[in-house]
Amino acid sequence: MDPSFKPYIRIIWISLIGIISALALLIFLINIGVFGALPSFQEIENPKSNLASEVISEDGITLGTYFFENRTNTDYKNLSPQVINALISTEDNRFYEHSGIDFKSIIRAFVGLGSKGGASTITQQLAKNLLVKRSKFDNVFNKSVQKLKEWMVAIKLERNYTKKEILKLYLNTVDFGNNAFGIRMAAQTYFNTSPDALNAQQAALLIGMVKGPSYYSPVRNPGRALTRRNLVLKLMHDQAHLTDAEYQEAKESPLNLTFKPQDHNEGLAAYFREYLREQVLTMIKDGTIPKQKDGSNYNIYRDGLKIYTTINSSLQKYAEEAETEHMSALQKLYYAQTKNKEAWRKDPELLTQSIHRSARYHELKEMGVPEDSILNDFNTPIPMKVFSWEGEKEITMSPLDSIKYYKKFLRSALLSLNPKTGQIKAWVGGINFRYFKYDEVRDGSTQVGSTFKPFLYATALENGYSPCFKVENVPVTVSSPGSPDWTPSNDDGKYGGFYTLREALARSINVISAYLIKQLTPQKVVEMAQRLGISSEIKPYPSIALGTVPVSLYDMAGAYSVFANKGIYIQPNYIIRIEDKNGNVIYSENPKVKQAISEDLAYSMVYMLKGNTDPSLHGTGSRLRYKYHFTEEIGGKTGTTSNYSDGWYIGITPDLVTGVWTGGEDRYEHFHSLAMGEGATTALPAWAIYMQKVYADPKLRISKEPFEKPKGGTGMELDCSKFILPDSGVPGDSTQKPQPDKRLDF
Repeated sequence: MDPSFKPYIRIIWISLIGIISALALLIFLINIGVFGALPSFQEIENPKSNLASEVISEDGITLGTYFFENRTNTDYKNLSPQVINALISTEDNRFYEHSGIDFKSIIRAFVGLGSKGGASTITQQLAKNLLVKRSKFDNVFNKSVQKLKEWMVAIKLERNYTKKEILKLYLNTVDFGNNAFGIRMAAQTYFNTSPDALNAQQAALLIGMVKGPSYYSPVRNPGRALTRRNLVLKLMHDQAHLTDAEYQEAKESPLNLTFKPQDHNEGLAAYFREYLREQVLTMIKDGTIPKQKDGSNYNIYRDGLKIYTTINSSLQKYAEEAETEHMSALQKLYYAQTKNKEAWRKDPELLTQSIHRSARYHELKEMGVPEDSILNDFNTPIPMKVFSWEGEKEITMSPLDSIKYYKKFLRSALLSLNPKTGQIKAWVGGINFRYFKYDEVRDGSTQVGSTFKPFLYATALENGYSPCFKVENVPVTVSSPGSPDWTPSNDDGKYGGFYTLREALARSINVISAYLIKQLTPQKVVEMAQRLGISSEIKPYPSIALGTVPVSLYDMAGAYSVFANKGIYIQPNYIIRIEDKNGNVIYSENPKVKQAISEDLAYSMVYMLKGNTDPSLHGTGSRLRYKYHFTEEIGGKTGTTSNYSDGWYIGITPDLVTGVWTGGEDRYEHFHSLAMGEGATTALPAWAIYMQKVYADPKLRISKEPFEKPKGGTGMELDCSKFILPDSGVPGDSTQKPQPDKRLDF
């Protein structure tokens, strides 16, 4: 060797040793956290990411999610092979050959200056996406430190996870745009399917988006997305994951999106999901849901809770469809009858009150905007989207005109539960959650009209009256201390004749209800309603006999369930259990259960309520038979409040108790005739449409059998043709005082 080269060789060696030493020192400093802490072993084992909490129906359908990032993990076994093939073909075709760092690819990228592909492996990308804090790099040194961090974390990942686990973690962390994080949400958002069902072209499209979710968005940039998808398909073909025929077919297919971005306003059970969210947040705050092991509270938006509910997705779907079918038709009738008869035309103060209640008014007031400027704002037309039964419409109108527009819409709610378990199966809080946020199921508390009468009649039967006891249909005056005399009238203005209690309840005869409460006293009826689960405060006034008390649909459905469940009250419930992201149960529902009334009394009330649907008794719900052609055993009660402001129908069957309420936003929004405004017209049809759909679905296995009779019979005669007059012993009527000792058994 030429002696003249020795100094250069020495310099090269010194430089090489210096570079290696500097690199070793840099790695050492990175490892001890000088440039920011690396993830610990525990963090590698349990990587943190924002996970959406899922709301799951009893039949395993995800109803919705609560999230900061809409991310829900999926297991490797639930991934389509095409997703794995697309990912490896595109991002790291030597994935199974390296241990986190692909030095062959690094050399190739270095020699080709990146023109022959990058060097970042899937494992490195996972390290970058999930475990290493992202930042903007302003110099080569910081970029080098960041890259070394990624390498070190990638090596840790490879040591602690299998290749399948790394692929699963990676696909669960990727951002696919449109608030879809992870492959499961991406499959649902863009194709309305699950990760295991993705075909080659769908998988290629989603994996192609990884490089740039916005740039390659199939929604915003379908042309780019199609080109990128076909490139991924070609790479899959080149790696022998697709045959020639499969490749040709896939690349020639259109995008075929079924784009359904995740929106809290959309999807099944939107009102229920919002109520559930509020309740779970309260349960976390008050300790009903215990803290995590580290002492912190669970976070519904990022801790990946699984909330298993009692809602049945099919029943929920049928309930929403029934409300839509009925209310869209009813709204047209309402427009026709109330055109130019709006209450605010006679009393403009009603609009002023609505303005002052609006969120827009309060926001402007908090900003310090003067009152006259606020009113001017409410009278200034602006572009807006509005709800209609024909679909969302874009229109220009003033906020005041918007108030007038929405006041004309009737509202409605439906709640359906299983009386044997108290589990709520369908919850429809309004006609459209996006535009009408108020939940009429739980937050609504309106006068219930004649749907309260069964509580009065149950009190009567418990106090010795028989369903066959007859009362004259004449006005009755009831006096109570401190209140004026009360003499109610019948809705139809007709009087005369005698009616059994069963007939009176079926026809909803007001004066006979007045007779009963006069005999029983209001306080006894209040106590019965409370035993049946009514939580509203009820003043013991005689007028409660006609349902002047405000009660929620939630409470009413729960109370009627007692009749269908042998006298047992089970608090309506909607959560089965809540699990953390690891599947540990952190909460289980334990509803309150009590024997509210006797089994005999409950069955007698079933008999009474069945009269409501009996055409021979002219029951107010008898159109269920002659119009909707139900043949199953059904009990129920209609309800209509003063001025027809509220319409109710609550129907009971052995497996489902379902209540429907219909009315306006304000009590002055109502029909102007009994024929149109009664509960049999405004509420009952939604119940009928719902139950027709339910009974037509054999998969639901909803019983069509009769109500089960008490095993020992009942001490109350339920066939009035056999009823024995207490004095003569002759079958017939009784207008005398109740004789509980003279009733016949089955």
